[in-house]
Amino acid sequence: MFVGTARRDGVSPQGKAHFVLAGSRFFVGWGMSKTIVLVHGAWLTGLAWEKFKTRFEERGYSVHTPSWPFDDRPVPELQKSPNPDLAHLGVKAIVDHYEAYIRTLPESPIIMGHSFGGLFTQVLLDRGLGVAGVAISPGAPRGILVAPRTLISALPIFLAWKGWSRTLTMTFEQFRTNFANKLPSSEQLAAFERYIVPTPGRIYFEGAVGIGTKVDWQNPKRAPLLLTGAEFDRIVANSMVEQNFRAQSKNPNKTDYHFFPGRSHFLCGEPGWEEVADFCLDWAEKNQR
Repeated sequence: MFVGTARRDGVSPQGKAHFVLAGSRFFVGWGMSKTIVLVHGAWLTGLAWEKFKTRFEERGYSVHTPSWPFDDRPVPELQKSPNPDLAHLGVKAIVDHYEAYIRTLPESPIIMGHSFGGLFTQVLLDRGLGVAGVAISPGAPRGILVAPRTLISALPIFLAWKGWSRTLTMTFEQFRTNFANKLPSSEQLAAFERYIVPTPGRIYFEGAVGIGTKVDWQNPKRAPLLLTGAEFDRIVANSMVEQNFRAQSKNPNKTDYHFFPGRSHFLCGEPGWEEVADFCLDWAEKNQR
C-alpha cells in the first residue's frame, strides 16, 4: 500500500485503485474494499444493523455501525433519558459526523444506509466518499416529491407542538402500523423495545424544505449507487424511490434500482432480511469503483 498526499477521492485510469482522503494523507489500495459503513435512519441506533453486521462479517468484511451524534449510548438509556442536545441535531451535522468517521478508516468503504441513512448515503457519495453506495428505502434528497402515503405517516411529526426544536418519540402503534407493518405481530413489541429511540424532529422539517439534502445528480465523483424500494413501505413509498432513481440516473456513473416485494420499511429486520442484505452486498461487490 502506498501512502501520500491527495486532494480528492478517485480511481486510477484502469479503475483498479481507490483513494481515500484522511486528513492530509491518502491511501491507495488495490483490489476490492473490505470495509463497510452502515448508516441508520431516524428512530434507530447502530444496533439496528446487528443482523447485517454479523452477516457481512461472516463474509470477511470489517463492518462499522456508528450511531448519530448523541445516540451513542445503550438503547434503554436513550429511551429513558435522551441527550437534550439531540433536539437540535440537524441533517448537516449528522452527515458531517459520518464523513469525519469515514475519513479515519484505512480504506474507502462501501456505504450502505437505510431510510434517512439512505439519504445521508447519497449526500456522502456526493461528497466523493465511498467505493459504492446502497440506499435502502432512502429518504428523499431535495427535489424529490413526497408521496401522499409518506406524508400521512409523517403527519404526527409535523403536527407536534414545536416539533422543529424537540426530541420526538414514536409510539408502539405507529411502529406497528407504519414502520414494521410486515413484521409478524408476535415479534413487533420485542423489536420496538429493542431498537426504537427518540429522534430529533428538526431533521424532518429540514428534509421537507431541502436543508442539507441537496445532491448534484450529475456529479462525476459520485460512486456507483443502488437504490431499493419496498412494496409495503409506508414511510418511504416506493414511488419516491423510483423518482429518486430517475434523478440519480442522470449521473455518468452506474445507478441501479431494485424492488423488494412483500417488505415494509423495516425490511432490514423483518423475515427475509437475509435476502435484502445479500442482494445489497452482492451488488456493491460487483460494482464498487
